[in-house]
Amino acid sequence: MGLAADERQALSALFEEVGPDAPTLCDGWAARDLAAHLIVREHRLDASPGIMLPALAGYTKRVQDRYAAKPWPELVDQVRRGPAWYWPMAIGPLEELTNGAEFLVHHEDVRRAQPGWEPRPANPARDDAAWRLARQSAKLNLRKSPVGVELKTTDGRTAAVKAGNPVVTVTGDPVDLLLFVFGRDAVHLTYEGDESAVSRLRELSRGI
Repeated sequence: MGLAADERQALSALFEEVGPDAPTLCDGWAARDLAAHLIVREHRLDASPGIMLPALAGYTKRVQDRYAAKPWPELVDQVRRGPAWYWPMAIGPLEELTNGAEFLVHHEDVRRAQPGWEPRPANPARDDAAWRLARQSAKLNLRKSPVGVELKTTDGRTAAVKAGNPVVTVTGDPVDLLLFVFGRDAVHLTYEGDESAVSRLRELSRGI
């Protein structure tokens, strides 16, 4: 399987382990809310636009809340099965393109919200995909950064993802770099650069 399929199954198994009321890194969401979000995203063409468009967010939330109130095993099973057959993301290559970062980040949103979490052991295929996704996503997610940004893996790979001066270098394993790009704080990273620039970049990241 590919990254999206692997992370979907791993997240579904973790959902079963932690239960519907487990915390997540998604502000204000328990596990049941995250599961409902994933279902709306893959099954409700009428409600999914509100995930990105603030003007439609109220309707999306009402639909999502109705899903979140359903029996937990039903929610987990629907996440595990994946998108509806008529959904474009049901096509294998499109699922990898659109769901790789989604499911990897949300899997970690649940993992890293639990007490005593630790990073997963290295996995070359997953980590290579995470590095590629971090570089791609940073172009959009860090576009408003007031400083230049360079991402650097612990094995020495680098990518300049935002032009600017001064430059802050953010170093970590690929999954942690991807989570940073998506605004998560539960990461093991180091920051090199002017102290003020580092503070401004970290403040921006928390607001993503």
